[in-house]
Amino acid sequence: MGASSWISTSLPYLTPQEKGRGDAWAAEAAAQGRRGAQRILHAGETPAPAEIAALLGITEGEPVVVRRRLILLDERPNELTDTYYPLAIAQGTALARTGRIRGGAVSLLAELGHVGVLVTEDVVAAMPDEEERRMLETAPDEPVLRLTRLTVDRDDRPVQADRMVMPAQRQSLRYQIRIG
Repeated sequence: MGASSWISTSLPYLTPQEKGRGDAWAAEAAAQGRRGAQRILHAGETPAPAEIAALLGITEGEPVVVRRRLILLDERPNELTDTYYPLAIAQGTALARTGRIRGGAVSLLAELGHVGVLVTEDVVAAMPDEEERRMLETAPDEPVLRLTRLTVDRDDRPVQADRMVMPAQRQSLRYQIRIG
């Protein structure tokens, strides 16, 4: 991996931030001497795609709230992320609007009483579709990593489902698991 690669860990994005702190992405990038930013491309209600409906335990097409973001590292596209929330959790909140959320969405979810305690992530390599290739500025033959994440609360209720697409040649995913 070259100087433009990124080693990503999930934990900072699953933990609510302390009051007054910015988002986890900007903080993690800054800690490595880089600049992390994000553009919120869309937020609002949408019919749940089949994969998301299955994760959230709802019927395909049932309304959910989605936030689509383009994640930038040193002003270069690093990730395209769609985060889905059950309507009962997100409707009428900042999650359903395109504005930035102070401390990030996970902090807002915690303030609303929805704290994730179990996260499941699945990662596969694939070729991007045309929109993903354009948004991520990848070469025509460059694969992407697709990471799907489900976060559930202590009552095993889904609170968030994410679909992330990342240029494979610019990423390294790190998982650290403490047992016991």
